[in-house]
Amino acid sequence: MKTLTMLFALLLAGCAGKQATTSESTPAPGPGQSAVQDDISQRNVVQVAVGSADHTTLVTALKTAEYVDVLSNAGPFTVFAPVNAAFDKLPAGTVEGLLKPESRDALRNILEYHVSVGVYKLENLQDGQKINQVNLDDIVIGVKDGKYTINGAAVIGSVPASNGIIHVIDAVLLPPQK
Repeated sequence: MKTLTMLFALLLAGCAGKQATTSESTPAPGPGQSAVQDDISQRNVVQVAVGSADHTTLVTALKTAEYVDVLSNAGPFTVFAPVNAAFDKLPAGTVEGLLKPESRDALRNILEYHVSVGVYKLENLQDGQKINQVNLDDIVIGVKDGKYTINGAAVIGSVPASNGIIHVIDAVLLPPQK
């Protein structure tokens, strides 16, 4: 055991005294998964949202909450993505207030209430089904006459992505008050 400890100490001492003699050094951490450039593969959920003129408010919220990289990862995710008009239905000043630094936790809670881990395709959902969201609260699925709702918000479209699926909805989902 003493020999192993001595060998480890020598190794550390030897490495500590060496400096890089070339221009190559360990690079600083990069900007994250969202910065990967790939114009060939299917777009991830963030790239789909960024490419949609109807989701600029959601994208701004994701950037403010620093969730772009998280949702650019492998997933799989199901994102219930409110359109800009859904945010417009909120009381005046709500969105602006949520985008302030002091409201970051509240913004994150709301955004997490729009994301499920796993892929939930509409055809597999059932009326009354509950799905636990990333913020640990449940949403409730409604199915009537072939139309789907999430907590009463109408699903107006679905877009597959490389790391999950996006269900476009017409209202912002607000988590239950605790």
